[in-house]
Amino acid sequence: MSSAAEQEATAGNQAAEDGPARPAVLVNGARRAAPPPAVPAWPGTPVPLGARFRTGPDGMAGTNFALWAGGAEAVELCLFDEPGPGGRESRVRLTELTHEIWHGFVPGVRPGQRYGYRVHGRWDPWTGARWNPAKLLLDPYARAVDGDFALPAEVYGHVRDWPEQHVADTVRDDRDSAPYVPKGVVVHDDDDWSDDRRPKTPWADSVIYELHVRGFTKLHPDIPPELRGTYAGLAHPAAIEHLTQLGVTAVELLPVHQFAHESHLLERGLKNYWGYNSIGYFAPHAAYAASGTTGEQVGEFKRMVRALHAAGIEVILDVVYNHTAEAGELGPTLSLKGIDNRGYYRLQPDARRYADYTGCGNTLHVVQPHVLRLITDSLRYWVTEMGVDGFRFDLAAALARSMHDVDMLSPFLAVIAQDPVLRRVKLIAEPWDVGSGGYQVGAFPPLWTEWNDRYRNAVRDFWRHALPDVREMGYRLSGSSDLYAWGGRRPYASVNFVTAHDGFTLRDLVSYERKHNEANGEGNRDGTDDNRSWNCGTEGETDDEGVRALRRRQLRNLLTTLLLSTGVPMLVAGDEFGRTQGGSNNAYCQDNEISWLDWSLLDDPDWRPLFELTSRLIALRHRHPVLRRRAFFSGRAHSADGLRDLAWFTARGTEMAERDWYAPAATLGMFLSGRDIPGRDERGAPIADDSFLAVLHAGEHSAAFVLPAEPWAERYEVVVDTSEEAQAEAPGGSYPAGTGITVPGRSVLLLRVVGPTPR
Repeated sequence: MSSAAEQEATAGNQAAEDGPARPAVLVNGARRAAPPPAVPAWPGTPVPLGARFRTGPDGMAGTNFALWAGGAEAVELCLFDEPGPGGRESRVRLTELTHEIWHGFVPGVRPGQRYGYRVHGRWDPWTGARWNPAKLLLDPYARAVDGDFALPAEVYGHVRDWPEQHVADTVRDDRDSAPYVPKGVVVHDDDDWSDDRRPKTPWADSVIYELHVRGFTKLHPDIPPELRGTYAGLAHPAAIEHLTQLGVTAVELLPVHQFAHESHLLERGLKNYWGYNSIGYFAPHAAYAASGTTGEQVGEFKRMVRALHAAGIEVILDVVYNHTAEAGELGPTLSLKGIDNRGYYRLQPDARRYADYTGCGNTLHVVQPHVLRLITDSLRYWVTEMGVDGFRFDLAAALARSMHDVDMLSPFLAVIAQDPVLRRVKLIAEPWDVGSGGYQVGAFPPLWTEWNDRYRNAVRDFWRHALPDVREMGYRLSGSSDLYAWGGRRPYASVNFVTAHDGFTLRDLVSYERKHNEANGEGNRDGTDDNRSWNCGTEGETDDEGVRALRRRQLRNLLTTLLLSTGVPMLVAGDEFGRTQGGSNNAYCQDNEISWLDWSLLDDPDWRPLFELTSRLIALRHRHPVLRRRAFFSGRAHSADGLRDLAWFTARGTEMAERDWYAPAATLGMFLSGRDIPGRDERGAPIADDSFLAVLHAGEHSAAFVLPAEPWAERYEVVVDTSEEAQAEAPGGSYPAGTGITVPGRSVLLLRVVGPTPR
């Protein structure tokens, strides 16, 4: 470096004089432009945080801006007069400081105004201080975001291409990032939701459908092209018709908080498709809006929620509060890192480094009150002002950590439990993270449900005939009482799933034994190798009709098992009509036909019957409370005839003894009594239902099964037989109790009990 450059670097980094000398710190990037014109601000108020349009003193309309920036030396509000990199910037010095909140009211600033912040302070990464006023920062409370995160070198707080990469994060980059980053948008919140009616579906009655806003609608032929891939597309009658025909009660949307794409993806010409890289916890992701991105996306999202509610469908958001898109010390400076790095993120004892319990470079420091406030304010906003009905928390164990260990008495869980808004909505935990002690399935407190991966693993293993015995399968079919029967929790604490967005689709689960993620450009190293899949004898797609028929039967088995199990079933969009990702089990960066739903499959005679079976099974579940119990089975007799609410049978027609649970077996019979359902209906009357016998047979060949004799039943009527291809209606057939029947290889029979159990 020249001596002139050294002098410029020294002048540009005087803030470091407040801290101890460190090697390789304090080198300037490029010469800055002249400062933009200043705009005066009135004092305003420190609450609420964010940008709120309102009427100020003397009836003057304007916007109040408030930003928590603990430790900062100064905060500038930056206003931009037009979209794009050429927009003129005007700066407003926020001089009011209340409890570490910088605030001011700017007269004349109205909805649609684009803005950001520059925050001044010390640059000393060795102590975790990463303030850099050259970087325009997104307001953490921005209600809308306009523009894309392209991640050129200018948006990094450090010199990204510094020759000595091991200290590159300590070298400050003084180039202006404003032309290259999105801006927050002032939004007028004037919606009282008085015309909305939330479905308020009880947990036990819920059937969840996980979908991607863009992928679900992108190829739908009955949605207008200009609406495909958007919130408006999901609100379209054609999209809602599919959901209502299927019978699901809730959609669980993959992340719709504003997110950014990782640099390594952009360099390969890819994007983050799933969206687990949040940067704006109050803003609907702008790329999913058909109506515009200067605030219009907010109204479009609300209209989508209203349309789904009108169809009786709840909206659950998959939310990512465990980390942000700013990654680790080598990541970009987009928002929190430049506002107060030490205040927002968990740092290691070496404060240059981030504590990473997420595998994404950083972890939000939820123990800090202002971070906890950010998260809970965001959650309440989405409930009260955006109308959503619940949340699925990505890597929830990271949020439940106190200083280091996962703690079920952590501040985050305690705040949620007492919050009058949040404790009433649906709360789903992904009960693990990647840190030590992070696997917490079954450990979350009452109010919470959990993704139950032990259910997923057991069902996959049973149908590929890989379980050593049937003990695990018995627990998973009956509500996982071994995990959840404590502290007042109920069977619906278990969200049962066989597939999720992360992993194979259901069709790929029976078509591939190895992942095929080559399109991601990572040498097929990404994605799990523990798929518990079986390709039915041939890897990938095949013209062999025998293999194809077996795969379709396995899909029927898996879906039938899921929808007959006690707990809350979760389907993945497209699994009900044979969607495939071509063997990819990690399509997180595939915003293309690999991930988008192929709606032509609904018209394919090979796949239409699968949709008909799935919708019939969901309807059956809705009609029969014995399939969606609100309390765990006791396994005990409740009447003089000795019949229990739950009984298990061997293929011989005898009740299973202790030794039978430990013996290798491919066949399992489960009797569900409809006369021993705890609780009462809304009018206080006892709940009574039909009784059912489910026979699951994972063996390759047909097997004899003796139907339990009286007093369990007088006769049995076949309701579902997954060995049959067509499933639009019950296959029919009736057998006397005590009769030996033949169960086809790899199939499920569901039989309704006829007498003596009252209906």
